[in-house]
Amino acid sequence: MSEKKGFFGRLKNGLTKTRDSFVSGMNAVFSGFSEIDDDFYEELEEQLIMADIGINTTTRIIEDLQSKVKEQKIKEAESCKELLKDSIKEQMRVHEDAYDFENKKSVVLFIGVNGVGKTTSVGKLAHQWKESGKKVLLAAADTFRAGAIDQLKEWSNRAGVEIIAGQEGADPAAIVYDAVAAAKARNTDLLLCDTAGRLHNKKNLMAELHKIYKIIENEYADAHLETFIVVDSTTGQNALVQAKQFSEVTDITGVILTKLDGTAKGGIAIAIQSELNIPVKYIGIGEGIDDLQKFDADAFVDALFE
Repeated sequence: MSEKKGFFGRLKNGLTKTRDSFVSGMNAVFSGFSEIDDDFYEELEEQLIMADIGINTTTRIIEDLQSKVKEQKIKEAESCKELLKDSIKEQMRVHEDAYDFENKKSVVLFIGVNGVGKTTSVGKLAHQWKESGKKVLLAAADTFRAGAIDQLKEWSNRAGVEIIAGQEGADPAAIVYDAVAAAKARNTDLLLCDTAGRLHNKKNLMAELHKIYKIIENEYADAHLETFIVVDSTTGQNALVQAKQFSEVTDITGVILTKLDGTAKGGIAIAIQSELNIPVKYIGIGEGIDDLQKFDADAFVDALFE
């Protein structure tokens, strides 16, 4: 329990910038209106949009709130704060089975543009899963970015897990092929593949991912496949755009949202989940190796409002 509490404390700290802008705006709305009327909803809508929650999601939250207020015959603005929290949580709940893959033989692909913290996310999760007793193997399939292979090797040393890597510029699909063979031979639980991050040429990206998927499908058909897109929350709506573009070329099963501690745009977590219908599965709230954690919608929203 103390670990859970500890993370909630860190989450609250990590969301300070978001909370400062979000809470002051919200408080102004709730204290500025004694009764619930159109102006109240309009003001609330504006605050939610300003918090990077996005127009479509905000509309859904407001509509849900309006029907609850009507249903429960609530008159005072202050009384619907909890209802607002519930409406936001409903937009973000992660399904019970979202983390089942951690206990299966799985291949986890990490995709996303450069600079979002992709390789670091691979390293941190590798460390955590190894600590929890899993047999983890890394594949350095980002062969384009100078330094990506070395960075992943460093993480493999730090986490005490093995790595399959080739030369810079090597064919990423060939690395994945070797990694799959090694994962099967070594009876690995989780194979984590770091892939190249580029969006400017979707065709190349699609072809490359397609090759990688084919290999996994053909060579490791009994493994469960997860594809995580890693996005940097400090880029706000741009993170949503990236997630959207990648989801057009591949089937994404989850989002890793990094650098939440460095931004006031934490509302983007709500937008991504709601707009794309892809669950946020992990969030990063600091530099530490344990600062990348499973996403808990209830804790996230509570931390925002506290």
